[in-house]
Amino acid sequence: MADIPGMPARRAALKMLDAVLRRGETLEQAGGAANGLPHPADRALARALASEVLRWLVDLDALVDSATKTNLPADAKARMVLRLMLAGWLRLDTPPHAVVATALPLLTGGPKRLAHGVFAALTRQDVKLPDAPTLPDAVAARWDERAGPIAAALAEPPPLDLTLRTEDATAPDGTSLAPRHIRLPRGATVETLPGFEDGAWWVQDIAASIPARLLGEGKGRRVLDLCAAPGGKTLQLASQGWQVTSLDNSSRRLTRLEQNLARTGFAAEIVEADAMGWHPDELYDAILLDAPCTATGTCRRNPDVLHRIGERQIEAMADLQRQLLARAANWLKPGGTLVYVVCSLEREEGENVAEACDLKPAPAMKEELPDGLEPTPEGWVRTDPGMLAEAGGMDGFFVARWTA
Repeated sequence: MADIPGMPARRAALKMLDAVLRRGETLEQAGGAANGLPHPADRALARALASEVLRWLVDLDALVDSATKTNLPADAKARMVLRLMLAGWLRLDTPPHAVVATALPLLTGGPKRLAHGVFAALTRQDVKLPDAPTLPDAVAARWDERAGPIAAALAEPPPLDLTLRTEDATAPDGTSLAPRHIRLPRGATVETLPGFEDGAWWVQDIAASIPARLLGEGKGRRVLDLCAAPGGKTLQLASQGWQVTSLDNSSRRLTRLEQNLARTGFAAEIVEADAMGWHPDELYDAILLDAPCTATGTCRRNPDVLHRIGERQIEAMADLQRQLLARAANWLKPGGTLVYVVCSLEREEGENVAEACDLKPAPAMKEELPDGLEPTPEGWVRTDPGMLAEAGGMDGFFVARWTA
């Protein structure tokens, strides 16, 4: 018998959640479960359901537990399906009868009857989610006083930020928070927006644009973009007049960088290599080290990081970051500039790494930053999703700058 419309998307979402919560995959990696769906709408629905479950997981589980005499195991399939059902109803506004028709067939026997009973009880109570997601205990403890504002910023997926090729580039109407920046409401289909085909802009969160801004105009000088793919910062540097070498160890991600360069018409020397084993032929005027990190700062768009990342991953990333920073410092010309950046909210990956660097600090200035942001007393830049909340928030980044 053919699937009920909507069931394939929910089956794919279930597989995505299993990959993230049980196997520790990223949401991007897990998204392969939806790639085989023939209809774009189903693929989008599967990703939306999985994302909303991960965003509101603590609160969805609290609702499930409130309607059962004995708590279901965390990895029980009935709990997983109930999470999907509640996310569809409470977050995507799917009518309860449609939720039941498309999700319950994923279960059989006793678990099916249990899930139906729990969902029916919760709909009769007309339960609600809180105004902001509840963070997992370990995450809230790590983020301490920032946890409340960050959680509030997670209630909705982020808006769409564009970085413009030039100040007068063709772009949709929106709000500007910095030179060559446009912010649009979420939900826009990128490929259909004015200027996409012409390469007039690229998608880049406002916080992600800060590191290249701190390198200023290149005037033909040479810059190394380390860990560069998929290339947003490479495009920025090229647009600022730098002669860019872009290094990354992922051929798949470098293919995306090449596609972005082709669309925008910029040029860069592309090197596929592991930065820990690579040596440049000559020194650079500037280096932008976009170091591998836990990416907890992207929790608005990648809520899987709330559940995959712990002290072990943070410690491993911080060790790699210190090694990469030490190597990169040796590749600068005298007087050259190094910018270090991670899209992480963890002090171990940001402030602690920067404190160990023995280059000469080059503090960021307020006038170099988007409206509403200020550097830290040390001259670093620390952003988090709770900042610029009235304008739609931003991703969490740490950025530091030094000179050789």
